Amino acid sequence: MKKTIFYTIIAVMSMAHVPAFAQDVDTTDIYGDKADSLNAAVFVGRQQGNFLSKQKPVRTEVITAAGLCKMACCNLAESFENSASVTVGYSDAVTGARQIRLLGLSGTYTQMLDENRPVMRGLAAPFGLAYVPGQWLESIQIAKGATSVINGVESITGQINMEHRKPTDEKPLFINFSTMNDTKTDFNVASSLQLNDSWSTVLLGHVSGNFVSMDENMDGFLDDPKQLQFNLSNRWLYYALNGTQVRFGVRAIRDTRRGGQYQMHTNKKGEMSMWGQPEYDYDKYMTDRTSAWGSDILNQSIGGYLKVGVPLNEENSQNVAAVLDYTYYDMNSHFGATSYLASQHSAFMNLLYQNEVSEDHHFTLGLSATGDIYKENLERVILLDRFAENKAPVLMNASVFGEYTFHAGEKFSSILGLRGDWYKGEGFKFSPRLTLKYAPVEDVLVLRANAGRGLRYSSPLTDNIGVFSTSKEFKGDFNKHILEDAWVFGGNATYYFPLGASDNAYVSFDYFRTQFVQQAMVDYEHYLGVIDFYDLKSLDHGRSFTDTYQVDFSCEPFRGFTVTLTGRYTNAKTSLADKAGLVEKPMTSKYKGVLNLQYATNLNKWIFDFTASVNGPSRVYDFMADLKDSKGDLLYKDGKTPVYPLLYAQVTKRFKGVDIYVGGENLTNYRQKDVILGHKNGEVFDTFAPDFDASCVWGPLMGIKVYAGLRFTLWKTE
Repeated sequence: MKKTIFYTIIAVMSMAHVPAFAQDVDTTDIYGDKADSLNAAVFVGRQQGNFLSKQKPVRTEVITAAGLCKMACCNLAESFENSASVTVGYSDAVTGARQIRLLGLSGTYTQMLDENRPVMRGLAAPFGLAYVPGQWLESIQIAKGATSVINGVESITGQINMEHRKPTDEKPLFINFSTMNDTKTDFNVASSLQLNDSWSTVLLGHVSGNFVSMDENMDGFLDDPKQLQFNLSNRWLYYALNGTQVRFGVRAIRDTRRGGQYQMHTNKKGEMSMWGQPEYDYDKYMTDRTSAWGSDILNQSIGGYLKVGVPLNEENSQNVAAVLDYTYYDMNSHFGATSYLASQHSAFMNLLYQNEVSEDHHFTLGLSATGDIYKENLERVILLDRFAENKAPVLMNASVFGEYTFHAGEKFSSILGLRGDWYKGEGFKFSPRLTLKYAPVEDVLVLRANAGRGLRYSSPLTDNIGVFSTSKEFKGDFNKHILEDAWVFGGNATYYFPLGASDNAYVSFDYFRTQFVQQAMVDYEHYLGVIDFYDLKSLDHGRSFTDTYQVDFSCEPFRGFTVTLTGRYTNAKTSLADKAGLVEKPMTSKYKGVLNLQYATNLNKWIFDFTASVNGPSRVYDFMADLKDSKGDLLYKDGKTPVYPLLYAQVTKRFKGVDIYVGGENLTNYRQKDVILGHKNGEVFDTFAPDFDASCVWGPLMGIKVYAGLRFTLWKTE
């Protein structure tokens, strides 16, 4: 019945054309002008893949459409390999969930925006990166530190804003198809249509999955879960002659993924079964310790948004806007004999008034509200712990905010924001934020600084989805949504100079510090065989902070050849229960370096991309320090993970309207050893034992990947 309803919604969504109103409002100029051009000209040129924006007040890294084509970039999680600012890893070795790190902290502290609308919150966070196809995007902007207060203050470490293909794009049809040697296949289609001078729409479709799942490291568990995803979005723009803009859209997602022990997915002959066969018998697993451990996850989501922007005068120096967003998300998941069945209704509203008093002074005032209604049914069944819990928390906040922007010509600008939020159960909180930009020498030197407060409700289980891929006992506040509180401040200096074929070669240095006042702690080390959930304030003199330093260099030595080099160092410390003083945060890489080389021939007929990265060590959990490999050698000398390299390469041949590309990922074939932890009964892991753990992932899970793909673009002709 659920499937019938879901597919009916998709069909209706693809046909429904319901008028509504919207505008992309960006009063801080963090992301620049997003107004679509209804008479856009087709420009053929070479676009830089990754660069630091010179104009933005906040330190912002931009990944362009060209940058999104440098690799397979099947989804958002795979779009950051050229960036040292963002690190992407797996949440565990079973579900395929990906997580990012910005400023050395989990991606849950980074506010994800879809054209300035908050997304990927709560239940959607663990798998949300996989639900944004890379070829749906025009660009990604990564802003570090305390940004604007207009979209809330959940952006503790920064914001990642995604710009999708526009309804006014001059591409009536775009198709992308790619496949990998592990049978992972990805298909995307986008169609932008201008119906008349006022109405335009874009339809975005995505299907992906893998036909075969493998166990190349022979640990008895699939390296990657069997997956099948359907994703459909329809976006509209209405533009009136008086300047009023209306933007609205709907979207639906269905994602199925099954992982776990290899024998779970085989038939009586030992052959891999097709989708849906056999169904996993959780009742049998609960009573039979020889049964296979598996994960079975079904995620479904549907939502829509509406934006309305109305100018109040001919110059549009005064305008009002409304932004409304609603998403329903359903997660039906099983891990061994544990089930987590949850749903979430999320609503967001922003009402804005903007007044540009003069070229140098403008301000924004607004009212905002966010609400999340959860329904959670958790049944945890392991050897040492059995319990069932049903709860329906309601998290909400309402706020009033203001933001004032001052420009002193091209040399200096400042943004002062103040937001007051009422949080259910927490009361009223003030969040000030300040951004400064100074360019003492025009087009040569840019200095930036920002600081502010960030607040967010935690979701301990979904923020740390990997805890389900263990047989450890849960203790503490795993069912509480603690309001996390942090202050972040930092700055950036960028120096531009002529070098080779470019007048805009640059070297940049930035430093940011994140200091927590309150934080939800997930402690693997407090008790053996236990994951302890508590809050930072419960510790005597509890502290948690992260310092990050980063250097970026980019140049074009000769025409067509670009070099980008980035290095990042992270110092992350925290207090933990039963540990004296501050300790290094576990599973947090100390440093990362990235080198990207690209060469494009005349008219971009051939494009060659090469990316190399080196990933520094991280402290492992205490119970991992004495682990040994099959030869009896310590896996983690000095309690640290090894330093490892990653290599990526891609070659693209461009024809008129058609791009053909081939490439490879993880060409060093480096893999994390012994990713599944625990003792074995013979050759098979005892998944009932409290030391079973598939969540301690710090490196690549799969070896060399080779892929090939095709992009077809039909350009609009007059």
